[in-house]
Amino acid sequence: MSTSVTCELHLRLVVSSESSLPVPAGLRYDSADPYAVHATFHTGAQETVDWVFARELLSEGLRRPTGCGDVRVWPSRNRGQGIVCIALSSPEGEALLEAPARALGSFLKR
Repeated sequence: MSTSVTCELHLRLVVSSESSLPVPAGLRYDSADPYAVHATFHTGAQETVDWVFARELLSEGLRRPTGCGDVRVWPSRNRGQGIVCIALSSPEGEALLEAPARALGSFLKR
């Protein structure tokens, strides 16, 4: 029997050094696929973008810069709060997201 863990996060899409936009996201882990975390980014009223990350990539990114190519993850701070930066690249474009480190860490521990 597989176990699932889900989490809703409030990410920030970095538009410029002075501007960002809220991006609600849902994360899902399923023990039937133990190496993956599925993310759904809510980009509009009915629009979503789905990505699959290596669980280890997100876990390592809490502590140090990791990843290459399409996905890079690293710890940082914003306004005194611990965040995790997630840089995504695809043929459709690029995005830099900021996730709250504490919430992401709690999800990965569960």
